[in-house]
Amino acid sequence: MRLNLSGHLTDHITFCYTGGQRLERDRPTALFIHGAGHDHSVWTLQTRYFAHHGWNVIAPDLPGHGRTNGPALESIEGLAQWILALAHKLGTEHPVVIGHSMGALIALQVAATAPVLVSRLALVGAVAPMPVAPALLDATLSNRDKAHALINQWSFAPHSQTGASSIPGMNLTALNERLMQRQAPGVLHTDMAACNAYAAGFDAAARVRCPTLLLSSAQDRMTPPKAIAPLAAAFDKDIPLTRVVLPDAGHAMMSEAPSQVLDALWAFVNSSHATGQPPT
Repeated sequence: MRLNLSGHLTDHITFCYTGGQRLERDRPTALFIHGAGHDHSVWTLQTRYFAHHGWNVIAPDLPGHGRTNGPALESIEGLAQWILALAHKLGTEHPVVIGHSMGALIALQVAATAPVLVSRLALVGAVAPMPVAPALLDATLSNRDKAHALINQWSFAPHSQTGASSIPGMNLTALNERLMQRQAPGVLHTDMAACNAYAAGFDAAARVRCPTLLLSSAQDRMTPPKAIAPLAAAFDKDIPLTRVVLPDAGHAMMSEAPSQVLDALWAFVNSSHATGQPPT
């Protein structure tokens, strides 16, 4: 689906993946937000499952990424406003908002900015703050190949870097490198700089008013599970908070453990929080 998202934020054409299904007013909606240097395709398994099991799916390519043209936006706050403009354009009511890495920061800021809009929030591979190593930030400007190699080194669990894959014949690190190469020069640096500069995570978490999932992976070296504790503590104590840690994946968990990520998301969106307790 392509649409013209006109207004004060952008007048460029926006590409949204819908999982192969039309949007229907009587269905719940899940809005998936990709991370730095990526596009909607990182969510392929999860979005197609949702779309073919009774859900509307909106998985946009962020500005300057994938098939959405225009410049990449320079702040998490600006990207959150862009997502809200997209939701308004599509007439989306009370979506579940799901984000990975940089996308998780965007999702968090969306839920804080428009708490009445978001019905549930899923943060995948998220920490706050989300500092970027100086060597990586420098490489995104001076040496893209080095930056891509560093990201693969830090994003994937060791077994994935030696060829293991949940999809037979698929080289996950090569796939991720090619995806990053497809983005225009400067996009990865803009994304990483936005993550590095975002300082409003704790304040945003305190303003969230919906059930929230924190999904992480035990072998994630970019946003390790132990680093999530400060962000988890920032949420209001009355907000149902679910924490799930996948045992055998790294930061690139949607490709390393696609079924487990789907299972965690599906259980979360279908769970009952009437008692204010996390699902078991």
